Amino acid sequence: MTRKIAIFDTTLRDGEQSPGASMNTEEKLVIARQLLRLGVDVIEAGFPISSPGDFESVRRIAELAGDQATVCALTRAVEKDIDSAADALKYCKRPRIHTGIGVSPSHMRDKLRITEDECVERAVKCVAYAKKYVEDVEFYAEDAGRSDYAFLARVIEAVIKAGATVVNIPDTTGYSLPEEFGARIEYLMNHVDGIENATVSVHCHNDLGMATALSLAGVRCGAAQIECTINGLGERAGNTAMEEVVMAIKMHGEELDAHTDINTREFIKASRLVSSITGMGVQANKAIVGANAFAHSSGIHQDGVLKKRDTYEIIDPADVGAGQSQIVLTARSGHAALKHRLEELGYELEGEPLDQVYDAFLNLADKKKEVYDEDLESLVNERERNESALYSLEGVQISCGFPLTPTATVTLRNQADQVVTACEFGTGPVDAMCKAVNKIVQVDNDLTEFSVQSVTRGIDALGEVTIRVTAPDGDVYTGRGADGDIVVSSTKAYLNALNRLLNDKQGKRG
Repeated sequence: MTRKIAIFDTTLRDGEQSPGASMNTEEKLVIARQLLRLGVDVIEAGFPISSPGDFESVRRIAELAGDQATVCALTRAVEKDIDSAADALKYCKRPRIHTGIGVSPSHMRDKLRITEDECVERAVKCVAYAKKYVEDVEFYAEDAGRSDYAFLARVIEAVIKAGATVVNIPDTTGYSLPEEFGARIEYLMNHVDGIENATVSVHCHNDLGMATALSLAGVRCGAAQIECTINGLGERAGNTAMEEVVMAIKMHGEELDAHTDINTREFIKASRLVSSITGMGVQANKAIVGANAFAHSSGIHQDGVLKKRDTYEIIDPADVGAGQSQIVLTARSGHAALKHRLEELGYELEGEPLDQVYDAFLNLADKKKEVYDEDLESLVNERERNESALYSLEGVQISCGFPLTPTATVTLRNQADQVVTACEFGTGPVDAMCKAVNKIVQVDNDLTEFSVQSVTRGIDALGEVTIRVTAPDGDVYTGRGADGDIVVSSTKAYLNALNRLLNDKQGKRG
């Protein structure tokens, strides 16, 4: 029997640190439900001390998970961080506190300004302090990929003696080569007294495009937990992609002496859900979950696949949830069919929220022959985006074309139920629209990114716009909007970004 490799998902913590990928509590709960369907072993739900929203997310995900998964909260090696994490996990059935400190010369010298002895002392202290609250304590040795072998072993041995049940060896900067990182894990397995009493975990970043290879090298040399995210979301170039390492282990389990308990048929749903909520698209040629992962355009490839699938496909698409039969939703579909399909996508709606999505669904279905899963995700997210809006769109009208001057008339409704209209000129229709919205909302911002793509195939597809704006203090806010009219989509997206900016600033002032 091969070794069980625990899958530690950090989409809701490290993944959320991708610029523009922040999620609110309700969005995190939707993703957490899908992670439970996947069967992940650990959900790192957030960094409780960082904000009231993160604290609440950890608390509610801990409640949601029950006995199904361990719920983990991140901290620095600071007592108040650990106190906050323990408070958020108070009613969790399987709690874990994840605490640690930088161990590389760079981190100790330039960031922390401490000596090696002080580093060991602080590492032991934070683990012992967390141990007062929970039995399951994970220690992360930040930037372990660039640390001294002997010193890293010294730190790991000390924290295991202090009570750490899991020791996380991150390649925080994605610097290592797979062979070297594997050798580092092997060194720890052979030189740390008591290493058999703890689970060795790997947490790798993709700065050089090798996060999956690094994680697998760690497993080959003794690691029994992989920390990863859906779609490889994460800081900078991202983290190890869960779908990649899990399918690699599934394909090469005997060679790696490894297996996982992940329900791989949920990968496509998970990928689309995370992409939809965060606004971070998945490249078409992305391994396992990309749109082209199981597509064949070459005539030679097509001929081979038609004769026998595995001539060009090493993975059965059904094993990751691709190409499954699905209910075809049209204007003749009722509430029951819509509710069933939404539940399959991870959305649990009842009563008025379901009625609102159903009405939007009927309006869309009247314009399209078929409504796809991506359309439904856009409709649900559109409703959720409007729930906490300080300003809602009542109407937008554009006049443009050669030789006209682009002109936009925008009508918004504010929280006081007042309807305000503004008209502005611009260099193009979107520029004119943004100026008109700014005239009403009056909040300083810089539009730094604008992208548009069709949600599904076909000339009648919804157009989905993603906009990112930067506030004067440097904070980035993402807005998304979908509609059959690209200008309307753009207006919804821009207004969504400004509403997020305003809500955040009001929350900080409060």
